[in-house]
Amino acid sequence: MKSAMNAFFELTANTARLSMEAGEVIGLRVFQAAVGVAARDEVQLMITEKAKAALDAQFLIAKSVMAGEPHLAPARAVALYRRRVQANRRRLAPKSS
Repeated sequence: MKSAMNAFFELTANTARLSMEAGEVIGLRVFQAAVGVAARDEVQLMITEKAKAALDAQFLIAKSVMAGEPHLAPARAVALYRRRVQANRRRLAPKSS
């Protein structure tokens, strides 16, 4: 079992990584909007994805609490958001020819 301090530092590091990855996705979306690549479709998808991610995170947190593991809820929520952001980064990244 991880010590509380190690778990805290791991959560902090993952939250920082999420922040950087989200910044990359924002940059990719702004670039695509600037060059006119399906901007309207991307905005609609982004709004839908954000709502779904928020609901999924709430469900994950509730599930952790009901399972008697509320201390794991923050790390699980950050991991969920990181997976979603990484998927967006892969989808939005320019394709190499």
